[in-house]
Amino acid sequence: MRTAGGVLATAATAKFAPVFAAVAPGPRNLSLSNLHTGEKLKLNYWADGSYEPAALAQVNRVLRDYRTGEIHPIEPKLLDLLHTLNQTMESEGTAFEVISGYRSPKTNAALHERSSGVAAKSLHMQGMAIDIRLPGRTLTNLHDAALKMGWGGVGFYPTSNFVHVDVGRVRKWSGV
Repeated sequence: MRTAGGVLATAATAKFAPVFAAVAPGPRNLSLSNLHTGEKLKLNYWADGSYEPAALAQVNRVLRDYRTGEIHPIEPKLLDLLHTLNQTMESEGTAFEVISGYRSPKTNAALHERSSGVAAKSLHMQGMAIDIRLPGRTLTNLHDAALKMGWGGVGFYPTSNFVHVDVGRVRKWSGV
C-alpha cells in the first residue's frame, strides 16, 4: 500500500494510519443521496479531532441495506475517502449518488448468484465499500481521481453507471 508520502507501509503498520493521515485537518463534511430510498444527508462527520458519533449513526442509517433494512457500521475511513475524493474533484457540497452502501450477507449472496461482478466476500458486507456517482462529473473522471488517490480498491462499471471505491487493499478492475 502506498502512503501519502510515497513510502511503502509494512504489515506491522496500522491498517489505515499512513494513508489516511493525509486527510486535511479541520471539519470534514459529506453529502449523500441514496438513490434507492430517496434519503439525502448533508453533515459534518468529523470535528475537533474526532469522528462525530451522531453523524456516523446517520450515515449508517442512510447507507443501510435497503433490501433488508439492516443497518451496519460504516468504516469512518470510507467517509474520509469520499470527503477527499469530493475535494479532489472540486465538487465539495455536491452529494454523492449512492447505488450501494452496506450489503447484508444475505443480499450479497443473492447478488453474487446473479452476477459474477459481485464478490462473494464483498467489502460492502463490512461497511468498507460504496458504489457511487457524482453529478456534474463524468464517471471516467471520478474513476481516474479515485485511482490517483491510491487509498483502496477502485472498480469501474461504465455500463452500470457507477464507480466502486473501498478502503481495502489497493487494486483496480473493470466491470459492466
